[in-house]
Amino acid sequence: MKDSGFSFHRSALSLGLVAIIGTTLLSGVNQLTAERIAEQERRVVLEQLGQIISPDRYDNELQDDWFAFSDEASFPQGQRVVAYRARRGGQPVAVILRFAAVDGYNGHIGLLAGIEADGRLAGVRVTSHRETPGLGDAIEIEKSDWIQAFDGKSLDLPPASGWAVRRDGGVFDQFTGATITPRAVVEAVRAALEYHERHQETLYSAPAHPAQES
Repeated sequence: MKDSGFSFHRSALSLGLVAIIGTTLLSGVNQLTAERIAEQERRVVLEQLGQIISPDRYDNELQDDWFAFSDEASFPQGQRVVAYRARRGGQPVAVILRFAAVDGYNGHIGLLAGIEADGRLAGVRVTSHRETPGLGDAIEIEKSDWIQAFDGKSLDLPPASGWAVRRDGGVFDQFTGATITPRAVVEAVRAALEYHERHQETLYSAPAHPAQES
């Protein structure tokens, strides 16, 4: 009986050790995968920053002149917004906001919106999404030129009623069989412009974050 009890406890201990090791390995793999995904997204963002604001327009280190903030009214669901500032001779040129449209068809749609100092859009790019291939993925500049419809737009051009997809009475095209995706992007970009109008001074004057952006 004593031998049986000892064998039972030894087996239980072995199973416990296997479970701990397995959990640790799985956690490590998940962390490594998450870090790789984050690094890939960072590379994409840095490339797209150059697409929105040409490097010859500013003389500061755009990727280092940034800070993060939250504003539930304009950027809901507790998201962390990153603002990159482009300057020339110390004067504001544009700010590029990194945020998300939270009501896409299949979840959040990561966005970059470059806003000139005068409130016009320099450009918008999609950094990540899970929209339906062949339908909602037309928001990608690699798939269509739809995202370029934001270039040069502002809160006054078009007027407020125009900041919607055509099905809702606005000026932006929707996609055949996929209205939710473009609607989410249009509404999120408009909210970013409204935030910029209210907080432009803070966007340019807030201290740059001292650590690497993630």
